[in-house]
Amino acid sequence: MKTALKIIGGIVVVLLLALVVLRFTGLDANDPKAVKDRRAGLWLRGTLVTTPVTDWSFTENYKTIEIQTNSWYLIPHSVRVGSVIYNGQLYLNSRVPKGMAPYPGGKIWNQNVARDPHVRLKIGDKLYDQTIVFVTDPEEFAGAFAAMKKQSPHFDAPPGGSLNIFRVDPDR
Repeated sequence: MKTALKIIGGIVVVLLLALVVLRFTGLDANDPKAVKDRRAGLWLRGTLVTTPVTDWSFTENYKTIEIQTNSWYLIPHSVRVGSVIYNGQLYLNSRVPKGMAPYPGGKIWNQNVARDPHVRLKIGDKLYDQTIVFVTDPEEFAGAFAAMKKQSPHFDAPPGGSLNIFRVDPDR
């Protein structure tokens, strides 16, 4: 029994040390290797902006932005997502491949948002704590999708898959 407790305690200590090291050194979604490999990251790093954003038009200069969601196991999950401005609001998209469950299933970050809509966005070197909302209104979805197509004419839902659209909600 004592040997088993020592082994388990050792594993816990190693995992905690690894998390501390990763917190300060890496698995940032902005890492070029993570982008190439399409790996998710952990904590996003940058300068936190605490003033409310009323005009997201500056995001048009960025093809993708990064989003950090809150996992159920308390370690952040961050990925790159596409974004667009529609009716003055910022929208994010998630292309869900064929065979993955529809929202809220499918991608891990979508599941995290369904459970906790509070996210951190990284645009350039700035961080923005926001709340996002899954778009269910067909007219709003169609408008945001049209804006995405206009921005990137080849943009579409993956064949046999689905497309999730989220609105950054300034009122929450």
